Amino acid sequence: MGMMKKAGAFAIAKKVYDEARKPHNQAKIKEAARKLQESRKRR
Repeated sequence: MGMMKKAGAFAIAKKVYDEARKPHNQAKIKEAARKLQESRKRR
């Protein structure tokens, strides 16, 4: 059971990593990070 859990976690992590490498997703991530920084500055 433990091996299956690890394999599932690895597959999910790989999918997230692959999606994060795509240029249009990188732009979304940068925009979200910018918004987060701005909201923290306002406090």
